[in-house]
Amino acid sequence: MALYKVADYDPNYRDVFQGQDIKDMSVYGEGSDDKVGSVNDILVDEEGRFRYLVVDLGFWIFGKKVIMPVGRTRIDYNSNRIYAIGMTREQAENLPEYDENQVIDYDYEEKVRGVYRTQPVEASAALEDSAPLDAPAYNRETYKYDNEPNLYNVNDTDHQNIKLYEERLIANKQRRKAGEVAIGKHVETETATVSVPVEKERVIVERVTPADAGKAVAPGEATFNEGEVAHMEIYEENADVRKEAFVREEVKVKKEIERDTVEAKETIRREELDIDSGNLPTEKR
Repeated sequence: MALYKVADYDPNYRDVFQGQDIKDMSVYGEGSDDKVGSVNDILVDEEGRFRYLVVDLGFWIFGKKVIMPVGRTRIDYNSNRIYAIGMTREQAENLPEYDENQVIDYDYEEKVRGVYRTQPVEASAALEDSAPLDAPAYNRETYKYDNEPNLYNVNDTDHQNIKLYEERLIANKQRRKAGEVAIGKHVETETATVSVPVEKERVIVERVTPADAGKAVAPGEATFNEGEVAHMEIYEENADVRKEAFVREEVKVKKEIERDTVEAKETIRREELDIDSGNLPTEKR
């Protein structure tokens, strides 16, 4: 199971401690003023649960960093200290050194857990045979931090941090469909009338009496012929009406946004600290 630095997992992790930060807190031996070192970082699992404190053992062992199961610590916020429960200098020397660039895997964690166990429990048959009869058998596939609550439990006694809660109004917006507009076309028909002037030719045959009627003509001038003596073509115009389509107008479709502010009122609650100290003098900080 993967482990992450708390700031990489949640940049706002300080909110869990009501704005406090246990990084750089001093680490002391349990029930003593013997300073062990200081907290360098916090490691959490994939679900964000605290699993280890990275402790710089500079006061005991210069230059060595180790990881300490959170269940073996006690946080005292009043004195700004962290106490290592049951930690001895010998254990500190036996803990594997921590390198922030290394990958914390099951084997490394087993080395850490082995320092705190009275009899390290491994997955191999040889070590299982040498372990107490009631010792559970763990391996990298089945191990869970809940298997060893003495190493990983965070309890109210050793990690007390009273949190006062308050409610806030969180405003979100949801986009929903309010309606729709469908734009289509339909065809209307009407009867149109157009006037087209046309021309039609006609032949007028007019018989008139010439002014020299009755006057004799010269010999040979008069020719008596039969058949066609004149030819004239006659034309007329017919109306040729057809339909053509033209753009009459153009319709543009667009949306515009109207903005408004909606106010909502709700009753919210906030917790305040009540201290009942009897007749003892108290001081709020």
